[in-house]
Amino acid sequence: MAKTAAAEVQAGERSVRISSADRVIYEATERTPEVTKLMVAEYVVSVADGLMRALRARPTALERWPNGVREGFKLATGPWDKDAEAFYQKRVPKGAPDYLESVRITFPSGRTADEICPTEIAVPVWCAQMGALTFHPWPVRRDDVDHPDELRIDLDPQPGTTFTDAVRVAGVAREVLEELGIRGYPKTSGNRGIHIYVRIEPRWSFEDVRHAAIGFGRELERRDGGVTTAWWKEERGERIFVDYNQNNRDRTIASAYSLRPIAGAPVSTPVTWAELAGLTDPREFNLFTVPDRIADGDPWATIDDEAFSLEPLLALWEDLPGGELNFPPDYPKMPGEPPRVQPSKKVADHWDAEGNYIGPDRS
Repeated sequence: MAKTAAAEVQAGERSVRISSADRVIYEATERTPEVTKLMVAEYVVSVADGLMRALRARPTALERWPNGVREGFKLATGPWDKDAEAFYQKRVPKGAPDYLESVRITFPSGRTADEICPTEIAVPVWCAQMGALTFHPWPVRRDDVDHPDELRIDLDPQPGTTFTDAVRVAGVAREVLEELGIRGYPKTSGNRGIHIYVRIEPRWSFEDVRHAAIGFGRELERRDGGVTTAWWKEERGERIFVDYNQNNRDRTIASAYSLRPIAGAPVSTPVTWAELAGLTDPREFNLFTVPDRIADGDPWATIDDEAFSLEPLLALWEDLPGGELNFPPDYPKMPGEPPRVQPSKKVADHWDAEGNYIGPDRS
């Protein structure tokens, strides 16, 4: 098979070579034409202002789909997924250009890595050349990788709920934030969920920010019976899950203006609160429609104007009942964490008050 043609894309002051430029990354749908690799790179340039606002100076993992997006294609989530067509890139890839900068980050395991740290639009364009569709920035800046400057509220619809339910809960979230004197910025997830970002002063730990997210989620639960912070899926029911663990170290969310690996090339798109209240179909925001939106102005243009204190949300964590919640399974056991066993399988006598297993030998 003959090689397909290459192309050059102007990204700021640099020209980035795109190999196999006519490779189809997204197949055509009833709503959208097919999308080639060159079109992905050109899209990245077209949203440069908003995308760099989301990525600049942040350690960023890449979600790479080098063979495009097709029904049945799988994203690897660990070394056991050897046959997956897509994967996360958490370290600087080989062959990176000399203008690509990196920053050293530490994983929950204690291991370290040098991760891409975008400083100019040519970097995400080069990443698109490498098959990256979704950018996953940490909520920190390169000058202080241990103190987040973002709180991320992830409203995740569970089976039996809809995007419209998430919109309703987002409205409640806005009310809570405004009552606390905090400004949140909403965006679509690119799928069914909604993300709300808050710029915060970078003086709290990841654990503190996670606790603030739990406290906020519990206040949403108190105000809306269609909300849950239950970690175990069997306990969530048909409610909107506030995924507080997205605020942990090395847990990331698709950035603003990232493409998502879903048919139709949807985009995780910043919106105004008024726009969100009337939104019914987030698929309206895709590779073909979003560039015109940002040409008319970015709804998140002022997100860096003010950083808020986390103290009002930490007060919710302290005041509302519930205590510590589960961490992700790949985390070391954390102080005060409940048992890491599904409630339906838990035998109470086999666990102490600190969540440690004291039952029969399971070796």
